[in-house]
Amino acid sequence: MRIARLKNADIHWREDGDPDGAPIVFANSLGTDLRLWDSVIERLPKDGHRYIRFDKRGHGLSSCPPAPYSITELVDDLEGLLKQIGVTRFAFIGLSIGGMIGQLLAHRHPDRVTCMVLACTAVKMGTPEMWQDRIKSIQTGGLESLADAVMDRWFSGPFRHSDECLAWRHMLTRTPAEGYIGCSAALAAADLSATTTSLSLPALGIAGSQDLASPPEQVRATTDLIAGSRFIEIPDAGHLPCVEQPDLFTAHVQKFLEESAHV
Repeated sequence: MRIARLKNADIHWREDGDPDGAPIVFANSLGTDLRLWDSVIERLPKDGHRYIRFDKRGHGLSSCPPAPYSITELVDDLEGLLKQIGVTRFAFIGLSIGGMIGQLLAHRHPDRVTCMVLACTAVKMGTPEMWQDRIKSIQTGGLESLADAVMDRWFSGPFRHSDECLAWRHMLTRTPAEGYIGCSAALAAADLSATTTSLSLPALGIAGSQDLASPPEQVRATTDLIAGSRFIEIPDAGHLPCVEQPDLFTAHVQKFLEESAHV
């Protein structure tokens, strides 16, 4: 296990694949850790690519600074990690809040992000009132009080009845409440409309057809803001299509990376 000791957080990270290969950075969603990408990385080619993933602050094995957080702080953490491990140019794959981190990172460093996959994300997710209500619920009843409703947004009906869904539910409920609240506050305040509109790079938007957290039309609208983008929808999947439909998700990602000449 590896920890990057940064100024404001200790970030747990991992790399797979070819240590001398072209870097691809993954950022996961609210309430998950870097294991979100296990099934994708298992299916990607091992030669020629260096796969880097991390637990954002307040999640997984990273430290949990006091809430609230901002989207700027989450991007600062990733910038600090990449600087520490010597990654300068890279492709980016982010899901949900991870996709928002990628959008702002690409705005800050258009010369460093070669291409990006934006999965189940948007320039703005939910409303401040919705996030404040969620924060209050966690403060009163913990993450357990939200777990079933979150599973409804994360997964399609058949998957919710599987044994694997129980593992993802446990991952959610074992997320530090402070970390979940901190990132919820970041989502409540984040609106990337202006900065994402300025982007011009190869970008692939991926939506799950049954995603209740970031519906396909929201993902498409965000992707359409980026010059050079395209959009696809994965059937029979909710908010985490990389979990429910890893073969389809990975095939789309691999094809996009190849066509974007990220080698």
